[in-house]
Formats: sequence, C-alpha cells, structure tokens
Amino acid sequence: MDATENKASPNSTRGPWRQILTGLGGPFTALFLFSGIINLLALTGAFYMLQVYDRVLTSHSIPTLLALSVLAVGLFVFYGAFDILRAQMLARLGLAIDDRLTPLAHRASMLLPIHHASPSEAMQPLRDAQTISRFFGSNAPIAILDLPWIPLFLGFIFLLHPLLGMIATLGTALLVMFTWATELLTRSRQRASSGASNIRSQILESHVRNAETLNALGMVDNAARRYDRANALHLNAHLRTSDVTGGFSSASKVFRLMLQSAMLGFGAYLALRGQLTAGAIIAASIAASRALAPVELAIGHWKSFVAARQSAGSLFKSINRMPVQTEPLQLPAPHESLELEDVCITAPITERPILTGVSLKLKAGQGLGIIGPSAVGKSTLAKAITNVWPLADGHVRLDGASLQHWTRERLGRHVGYLPQHVELLEGTIAQNIARLDASPNPEVVIAAARAAGVHEMILSQPDGYETQIGPRGSALSSGQRQRIGLARALYENPFLVVLDEPNSNLDAEGEAALTTAIRSVRERKGIVVIITHRASALSAVDQVALLQNGKLAAFGPKEQLLRSAPKPKLASVA
Repeated sequence: MDATENKASPNSTRGPWRQILTGLGGPFTALFLFSGIINLLALTGAFYMLQVYDRVLTSHSIPTLLALSVLAVGLFVFYGAFDILRAQMLARLGLAIDDRLTPLAHRASMLLPIHHASPSEAMQPLRDAQTISRFFGSNAPIAILDLPWIPLFLGFIFLLHPLLGMIATLGTALLVMFTWATELLTRSRQRASSGASNIRSQILESHVRNAETLNALGMVDNAARRYDRANALHLNAHLRTSDVTGGFSSASKVFRLMLQSAMLGFGAYLALRGQLTAGAIIAASIAASRALAPVELAIGHWKSFVAARQSAGSLFKSINRMPVQTEPLQLPAPHESLELEDVCITAPITERPILTGVSLKLKAGQGLGIIGPSAVGKSTLAKAITNVWPLADGHVRLDGASLQHWTRERLGRHVGYLPQHVELLEGTIAQNIARLDASPNPEVVIAAARAAGVHEMILSQPDGYETQIGPRGSALSSGQRQRIGLARALYENPFLVVLDEPNSNLDAEGEAALTTAIRSVRERKGIVVIITHRASALSAVDQVALLQNGKLAAFGPKEQLLRSAPKPKLASVA
C-alpha cells in the first residue's frame, strides 16, 4: 500500500507522542517501581543509625552490632544494584526515545525547506531532538522519578515524632516553592537564550555558505564582528539563565543544610524532654536529607528540564507542520501524461501570488520549454511540478492522479529533477547518481551516466565512479556537478524529467550531451520539462510555454509559438 499526505492539525501533539511512547509503558512502569524500591532501601542508613544508637549502645551487644551491620551492608548492596539497573534502564529508555524521535526530526528537517524554512530553521528539529536526548542522559530524570516517593521519607519522620515531620514537610514545601520560582524566572530567559542561539546559528550558516564571497570581497572581518555581536547576545542570555538556576540551586543547598541542622536542634530539644531518642535524631536528619535531595536535584537541573520541554514543544510543532500519511491504493507507474490544472503558487510569508491559473497538458514523448523574463516564476513552477513546493490552489497530475496521491518516495522513482543550483551530497560519484541507493545496480548507474553523456568524464576522475566529491561536490567544477546532477535526474529512466537551467554551466560538449539526453527521454516516451534562458536548450523540445506577469501567456508547438508570440529574450550559445 502507498501513502498520501494530508494536512495535520497544527495544535495536536498527541500523534507524535503516541508514536514515540507506544510500547514503552512497561519500561516506564518498571522505572517507577525500581525508584520505589531504591527509595525504600534508602531508609537503610536511617534504620541502621536508629538501631545502633537506641539498641546497640544501650545493650553493649557486639553480636547485635555485627548482625545489624551485615544486614545494612546487604541492603546497601541491593540499593546499589537497583540504582545501577535503574540508570541502565533509563539510558536504554533514552536511546529508545531518541531512536524514535530522531527519524521524525530528520523527516521534519528534510521537509521544512519545502515550507520555506531557512537552512538554520530546518536544522532546528534535529537540535531539539539532541536537547531532549541530552536531558535523558542527565540526572534530571532521576530527580523526577524520586519526587513521588518523598512522602515515604516524610511519613517515616512523622513516625519518629510529629513535630519533626511537620518541620521536614514545611522544609520540603519551601523547596517546592523554590522550584516553582525557578520555573517562573527560567522560562522566559531560556526562551530568549534559545532564540539568540538560533539567530547565531543562522548567521554562522549564512557565513559558511557564502565563504568564497566573504573572502573575495574582504568582508571576513565585518562578518566576524557581526557573528561576535550575535554570539554576545546568546552568551548574555545563557548567562542570565544560568544565574537564576545557579542561584536557586545554591540557595536550596544552603536551605537543606539549615533544615538538617534545625532537625538536629529540635531533635536534641525533644530528646532533653524525653520525647525522642538519640538514634531517632540521627535517623530523622538522614531521612530529611534524603527527602529533600530530589527537589534539590530538580532545581539544579531545572535549566535542562525547561530546555527539554521547550525543545519538545518546538519539535512537535515542526512535526505537526508536516503532512500525515494515510494508506490509499498503490498507483501504477505513470506513462501517459502530465497535466497542470489551474495551478496557483504563492510566495512564502507574504502569501503574494507568484503564478495563477497555469493550465497545460503534455503527453508521453513530448518536451516542454518554459521561457519568460527573470523572476516571473519559472523555477517556482518547476518546484511545483516536482512536488517540492506546495500549491496554493489547483493540481499537478500524472496520468490523471494528483501528486498528493503519491508518497514522496514513490513519486521520486518516477521523477527526475535537476535544480537551478545543483547540490551534490558528500560521497562518491556513483552514490550521487544512484540517489544514495544502498545497493544500486552498477549497470543502471552507468546507463544514467551514459544518458547524460558524462561516463567518459567520470572515468577520467582519480577513482572513477568511486571518486569522493567532497562537501557539496567541491572536488568537481560547476559544469561537472551539473552533468552529474543530470545523470542523477535520469537514473532509472523516470517518466517525468524536469530540468531547471540545465545548460547554465555547460560548454559546447555538455550542451550537445544535454540535447541528446532530452531526445532520449522523449524517444522512450517520457516527458521533459526545461526551464531556460538560452535558445540552444529548446532545440530538443516540441512545446513552449511563455510565462509573463505571473500567468501563462502562451502555450503550444514550439515553431508556431515562437513565430506568433512576442519574442522573449533568449541568450544564444556562447
């Protein structure tokens, strides 16, 4: 069965959470129960001191001391074993969540640019997933798991003496107030820190992308100062957040020490009045310290908790922007027609119409050249035809079926696309041509290279098809990248091939190879769509569409349209 994409509810986070947490109820329950056992065993020290002071010291019984010590050591060993098991379970649970979270984040990062997000914004889901993973790798989840068991220790103290129980409960309540204050003061500061970090990342990404221009025009120092200003804002926002959490963390430690001393002082007062034993004083102090430890730990890690919570909200907001998938009947491979039906495309953010009411139809074996002045929307139309940009209205159909009736993966098998700015992926030439297929058929890869007229050029490279091309294909010239990009578009003989300015970096040999490739696609009954400013690219097509003023001004056979329509400015071959 195949999947189709429907718009998701922008405010719903139930779907992603359900997908991530399905099947993890057992591990969460086990962690909760293990935490209960660990906290119960944490009373070992309090019971041991209680028995030593109240039984051993009064009876002077060494066998009793030895028996109690052996029992305490055994319980502490169990405590350590369960604590290790809980840490291992928590680590594995974190990996399980990360294993389910990262693919969703990666998919969102791949699809966000289609919704007009910047490269830095597109990387945000993966950064959010990393923040959540770091949270699970810290001690913060342990504090959360221990918080529900605080009443166990408070109840033990109440059994020793109600007054001490009230003091411990009051101290715990005050620490909870500290936590709430930390939450109120940290939330906005953490949001400001995240915003400043995003701005810094956007500037850095822009500088790296334009490094050649910055160096050629002597702009490196100005760019560095620009980044330094953004970095200073980020560091100041981060410092303000750290000041709040650090201040409350230190205050909570001081308060805990004061409370322990108060427990000892009130315990001594009660002991002098004959209402408490010496062992109970020590036991109450130990239990109070253990009761306050999760709250103190939570305050110390509150910044990471807030960051993880905000990252989860941001990540699920990004995920919910992505279309959800259903399972319609699998469609056969297209082989008859491409139709644009009242296509309307708007600009991002402003929603200003770029193209409106574009309608045309091509049959198998036809080639279309799209021409028109700059910035009229030719490349935008190419992205709409290949389902890269969403339509504001209308339909793009293959064999009568809207592109929305296909998954991107299955549609991609029937579409070849060469963008205006060719981007190759770090890896080998063969991997790029094969569209990162893990086990491509070498004959199919070579056939695509031959169809693009680039086989001999590839063989001339140091390692042939296994040549590493470097980041963004930096080891190749712009013309070589464009021709390998053409081979990638022709891989596995797709029915629809869309080429955006495919000859912008080609020499005469490359132009001839391009013309041959276009004719080959038409001869095998495929459809070719070419966006061009150069007349030579139209030699192998039979249809022409002229775009003007955001509309389809003319469409028809090439010779007839070029004779009758207003002559667009087309560059000749240099």
